[in-house]
Amino acid sequence: MKVYNFSPGPSVLPLPVLEKAAAEMTDVNGTGQSVMEMSHRSKDYKPIIEKTEALLRELMGIPSNYKVLFLQGGASLQFSMVPLNLAAGDVPGVGKKASYIDTGIWAEKAAKEAAKYAAVDIKASSKDKAYTYIPAAPAPSPGDAYYHITFNNTIVGTKWDKIPETDSVPLVSDISSCILSEPLDVSRFGILYAGAQKNLGPAGTTVVIIRDDLIGHAPAWTPAMLRYDIHAAEDSMYNTPPCYGIYIIGLVLEWLKNLGGVDAIAKLNREKADLFYSYLDSSRLFYSPVEKPYRSLMNIPFVTMADDDAKKTEQETRFVKEAAAQGLINLAGHRLVGGMRASIYNAMPIDGVKALIEFMKKFEGKK
Repeated sequence: MKVYNFSPGPSVLPLPVLEKAAAEMTDVNGTGQSVMEMSHRSKDYKPIIEKTEALLRELMGIPSNYKVLFLQGGASLQFSMVPLNLAAGDVPGVGKKASYIDTGIWAEKAAKEAAKYAAVDIKASSKDKAYTYIPAAPAPSPGDAYYHITFNNTIVGTKWDKIPETDSVPLVSDISSCILSEPLDVSRFGILYAGAQKNLGPAGTTVVIIRDDLIGHAPAWTPAMLRYDIHAAEDSMYNTPPCYGIYIIGLVLEWLKNLGGVDAIAKLNREKADLFYSYLDSSRLFYSPVEKPYRSLMNIPFVTMADDDAKKTEQETRFVKEAAAQGLINLAGHRLVGGMRASIYNAMPIDGVKALIEFMKKFEGKK
């Protein structure tokens, strides 16, 4: 049975990438070694990490005055590293001001973590409507160390429709679930960060793209592993990096370049999303709770129109179970919000979206 994996992360990877990784499992680049057993400081591994960074710079158009770091700890560790490096004071617990926009559970977690090191100001929130829209972004406050947004909200399925203007205050964004899904002007941001397990590669690697002038401001008490300047000075090799994850990211980037790059995948992503949203908007059973201007291309939550909670829960539980039996897996919504969710990242073929729609039509017919 053919399986289409709609998981929000770790998520589907391109089949050609998996096949190449399998073929090279015991011998990559004629070295007679698996990447898993290579020394990260060896002459055999150096071209792997250098190629991955070069491809990422090319595909994202990363300016030369930005460093690319391959770290660990996921986006969640960046919730701490960003304020520690940009806003923490000389005394632990006392920090500069930082603005946050609350657009979902991950944005909320980022702000809560930052409040341990910075004076966090929640400038706006969409919590009043269950995070189904993106609020207007007020101007930063005088003296803000940075301004933080979560560009694509994986759980609730919203994304920023335009980059906020933050004047001279560095704009920082979590782009874990939308990196490389459509063009993004890196120069508009001070820091971009992304966990790899949604659109780049396997879990365990975090990409940080940081402008040079924002490196080197961590207070002396900051742990070495949480300092951007140390990782930048050592080219992501202060300690052993996630070597295999970086290798797979390189294969994914190579695959994306061969497809035609970010412009080409963006066109395909819009086609997939338009197809699915069009069905949801015409369905008599399923609908998207997200306001149209802010709908994500990558993560599409949907629910049923049942008129009572018990019936709704029964329908949605049955839908997820029956879909899985047809090879449409990992469609349950996040445990905190329920419902269903289809994550249609770069590697999800349009045939997978079409197969899901056909199943939903059949399910709707026998509701």
